[in-house]
Amino acid sequence: MSRIRKAAAAVAASAAITLLASACTGQSSTSADDDASKDVTITFWHGWSAPNELKAINDNVARFEKAHPNIHVKVQGNITDDKINQALRAGGSKAPDVVSSFTTDNVGQFCSSGTFADLAPFLQKSKIDPAATFPKPMLEYTQFEGKRCSLPLLGDAYGLYYNTKEFAAAGIKAPPKTLSEFKADAVKLTKSSGDSYSQLGFMPDFHGYESTPMHIAAQWGVKYFDASGKSQVAKDPGFAAMFGWQQDMVKALGGFSKLEKYRAGFGDEFGAKNPLQTGQVAMGIDGEWRAGMAKDAGMNDLAVAPFPVPDDQAASYGKGYLSGTIIGIANTSAKKNAAWELVKFMTTDTDAVVSFANAIHNVPSTLAALTSPKLDQDPSFKTFLDIAQNPDSTTTPPSVNGGAYQVTLQDFGYSYESGKSRDLAQGLKGVDTQVDKDIAQAK
Repeated sequence: MSRIRKAAAAVAASAAITLLASACTGQSSTSADDDASKDVTITFWHGWSAPNELKAINDNVARFEKAHPNIHVKVQGNITDDKINQALRAGGSKAPDVVSSFTTDNVGQFCSSGTFADLAPFLQKSKIDPAATFPKPMLEYTQFEGKRCSLPLLGDAYGLYYNTKEFAAAGIKAPPKTLSEFKADAVKLTKSSGDSYSQLGFMPDFHGYESTPMHIAAQWGVKYFDASGKSQVAKDPGFAAMFGWQQDMVKALGGFSKLEKYRAGFGDEFGAKNPLQTGQVAMGIDGEWRAGMAKDAGMNDLAVAPFPVPDDQAASYGKGYLSGTIIGIANTSAKKNAAWELVKFMTTDTDAVVSFANAIHNVPSTLAALTSPKLDQDPSFKTFLDIAQNPDSTTTPPSVNGGAYQVTLQDFGYSYESGKSRDLAQGLKGVDTQVDKDIAQAK
């Protein structure tokens, strides 16, 4: 199942976490003075809900309890960030001890508000070096301003899905590696039918499911903030280059209106009628979960490769955008040492990480697990493993107000691609102004 970070949802949760920061005053304690060797029961909340996901979580918890017979874990799944916030605001015995969230955008809030405990003392006590344990982008989205209040618990990597049958029919022998090759292939794979299409090479519109500004801009290696924490999308040339490329793709493939009309006929992103699975679109950017979804829908013609890179960065081919699930210890917990034992097991035990990754087809979140011989060797999955290990792969950084800056950028993208905003340079400056204003207000 997809664990895409929905930036809009992150913004919706911002108010709840801001309230939590004040509501928790005097309720939480950063101390960890419980005895983890004594008999204890801790509560673990997570967001997974599918039967195979629940089984995978429960199997790992069972392994943990076998190794730690004195620590009993009460597991509750299908938990949203809103439920987490409500429970931690209330505190008491019903609040969770260990919390997992799909919303990496909220890490900045979790850390700065004190919602999640600082994990640095626990890592030091256990002699775990994060830099030697976890991939760099995953380390970036699990901390904020030097405070590590969470750790990665499996990840997502984004790559290029392409229809091998449609490639063969068009005489294309290999997936494109540069964006100029990608454009040529997309045009070649596009079959117009009147004012619509019988087949589209690629959906470049920002509403086209995973073709968001953030996912695509990663191929330019962009930096959202400068050293002082100010937004710099107008200064980083990668953003202007990405928007220019997107506009060029829109024009080359028939124009915004024609593309939007075609997109209106797409099926649900996570249903059997996803356009990649029906053959309506020959190429698309998506995460590792799509391979399994496509097979479940009876689509066996999709292959995977890294998403193409700008021509002047051809040497960096193989990189991509990364995100994932995070796990931390609730600062309201009176059982932090016992809670840490579970967090440590779930995030650093190689067999636990590998078995979980194999079960739900997500990217392992430790360097050791990524190279484990026990890992699923499916070729499609391996592509995403390589993307996760690529030193040039990037993520979107945490912010004090979650994914608000991403929503601002994406809203501009919608306005720019539709022609409502025509001045790219001024538009990007406007994004910077709004982002800085929102962050200052949040602080």
